[in-house]
Amino acid sequence: MSWPTKAILATLVSVLIAGAWIGYQQRSIQPQSFNMTGKGVDQLPEFSFPDVAGNSRSSNEWKDKILVVNFWATWCPPCREEMPLFVELQKQYAKQGVQFVSIAIDEPGLVRDFYDVYGINFPTMIGGADAIKLANTLGNRFDSLPFTAIFDRSGKSHYVQAGQVTKELLNAEFKKLLQDT
Repeated sequence: MSWPTKAILATLVSVLIAGAWIGYQQRSIQPQSFNMTGKGVDQLPEFSFPDVAGNSRSSNEWKDKILVVNFWATWCPPCREEMPLFVELQKQYAKQGVQFVSIAIDEPGLVRDFYDVYGINFPTMIGGADAIKLANTLGNRFDSLPFTAIFDRSGKSHYVQAGQVTKELLNAEFKKLLQDT
């Protein structure tokens, strides 16, 4: 291999290593999730999307409920990790008027399979570009998945978060909202 070829290869390898290092550093300093309370609409807007069975579901169905709206996709690892938690908390809080609703940004067939395998016990809808617009309206400035928004019984925005939520966080938010009723 000639000297100019070795120099070019060495330069390319250095650039690739530097780029990977910079990307790693930027990723490691960005938070996995962050609270964006107060950064979206004040009131839940009306919306409707088809559910996994193809039936149209509307936000009006859940009036007078504490509503947890979660945007997710089957290809998103933190989204998949949240679903068993949501199933558990839906069972735990349903009688107190808490309602989980998920809106998948994904292919209908994949969502139906996921719904069945995970035994999801709350309405799951399938959205596309309109669902992304809705998430943006609710405060998802960076098109992050998962993205969760919580609304009180009157539809007032209570909490929004980009990234995976925890059981502790949801329990604390539900406690605040259930004390107000």
